[in-house]
Amino acid sequence: MKIAVVGSYGVGLTMRVPRMPAPGETLSDGAFDEGHGGKGSNQAIAAARLGASVSFFTAVGSDGYGAAAKQLWKQEGVDADHVVVVEGAATMVGVILVEPSGENRIVIAPGALDALDATAVEAFRDEIASADILVVSMEIPLDAVAAALRIGREEGTRTLLNPAPAQRLPDEVWQDIDVVTPNQSEAPVLLGLDVDHGHDDGELVARLVARSGASVVLTRGQAGALLASEDRVTVIDAVTVEDVVDTTGAGDSFTAALAVGLAAGASPVEAARSAARAAAHTVTIAGVIPALPTRADLALPIGADR
Repeated sequence: MKIAVVGSYGVGLTMRVPRMPAPGETLSDGAFDEGHGGKGSNQAIAAARLGASVSFFTAVGSDGYGAAAKQLWKQEGVDADHVVVVEGAATMVGVILVEPSGENRIVIAPGALDALDATAVEAFRDEIASADILVVSMEIPLDAVAAALRIGREEGTRTLLNPAPAQRLPDEVWQDIDVVTPNQSEAPVLLGLDVDHGHDDGELVARLVARSGASVVLTRGQAGALLASEDRVTVIDAVTVEDVVDTTGAGDSFTAALAVGLAAGASPVEAARSAARAAAHTVTIAGVIPALPTRADLALPIGADR
């Protein structure tokens, strides 16, 4: 299995808070942690831990965070030879607030990622061409997202778009997507719908399938996921866990496991069920990198001793 990933790397600055502060309010009793993040990097590492050969493309700054990222990818067995280092720029930083329930809110400063454009992605063409599947996420400029997906189509590589953070896509991009994995808040954004659009989940996935012709996997947290194609919709049940510690990274685990399953020749239903198990594992462990599962983790009952 070979997977090419085009996306982001950033440092997660996480603050665990007793509750979300109101406007103008200062809370004490927070707990701070700093760690590796970025949707693309998380997905690349997760795919490598699940047994895939992974090539990753992103941009980092010429700073300590960028140097630490290279060490991380080396340790995790991710090929990062094509990563762009932007002199004088800062590596992306994300500030994450996590409530006791495990729910999170994230704000991002892109930094070096702003340097990624279609020309930069072209240098990654050979890796995309040789992959079984290309995974693209949207914490990078839309120009780079569109270029990666287009190259995937031109080279005959299956493409998977994780539309996070979501924005409305140009019309010409839809034809380059084979699989798309929005959550419930991202799906209406992709379709250009108002917040009060009034559509249920089934209607949203039907509209996405009609718009793209792609397979759609709508993730719904504890409600599982909907897997939709032109001829059917399948409910993918969530894997139940007793204690949700931190939902950060669950979507990245889901995307990576889905991509690995598809690259290995699993059916979309089988791959989505494996992805649900990966996401369930992730929410039981604090932090992102420590929570990304290995193949051995997914062979254990969720919540078992590790």
